[in-house]
Amino acid sequence: MKGAIAGDIIGSVYEWNNIKTTDFPLFSEGSRFTDDTVLTVAVAHALLDKKDYAQMLKQYGQKYPTAGYGRTFIRWIFSPGSEPYNSWGNGSAMRVSPVGWAFDTVEEVLSEAEKSAAVTHNHPEGIKGAQEVTLAIYLSRTGAGKEDIKHEIQSRFNYNLNRTLAKIRPIYQFDVSCQGSVPEAMIAFLESENFEDAVRKAISIGGDSDTIGCIAGSIAHAFYKEIHRIFCLKSNKHYLLNCGR
Repeated sequence: MKGAIAGDIIGSVYEWNNIKTTDFPLFSEGSRFTDDTVLTVAVAHALLDKKDYAQMLKQYGQKYPTAGYGRTFIRWIFSPGSEPYNSWGNGSAMRVSPVGWAFDTVEEVLSEAEKSAAVTHNHPEGIKGAQEVTLAIYLSRTGAGKEDIKHEIQSRFNYNLNRTLAKIRPIYQFDVSCQGSVPEAMIAFLESENFEDAVRKAISIGGDSDTIGCIAGSIAHAFYKEIHRIFCLKSNKHYLLNCGR
């Protein structure tokens, strides 16, 4: 979760002010947590306390109504019912990281990822995006290498991970779909050298920067195990944090 949250906060100031470089301040006065963080915590709460996913997503969404949700999701938060709305958006993938840490088999993480997604994002692409992120986290935390992770993701989900950031970056545009952002976040992780590098690379392609940073950060944290050189703003000063798991 720390990796997802860090990626979200770092990317928050670049979502509507895209950059195409890895050379940027990690945090600034405008850095904040967004809907990615709020809903990631909601999923973790549901898992820890064995609560219904829809109930927790609505509870947290209503508590933080201005966090930056999509229009359809915010209508769902305040609706009397909890029927899914067939979304293929990347919201299912951005919030799913706790599932990758909570179960001990591939079958369990894939099944639970589908459950966490389907309460809103019951479109096949919405479920697929959540499962890809969850499986990448599970494989990373259990010791798989990058080539094995890449092969497993490509063979299961048919995402094209053979592209490079150098080819993606010049032409990439804002895309909130799972199929148009989850593979790019995965490629940023695959090309990275450490956690910070993964987040910087993810944000450097532009697009939905907080969510791509969140997804790449969630996988990179599981793979690299530690988060190095993460800064937070407190009273207008930067403090170095050495974060473990």
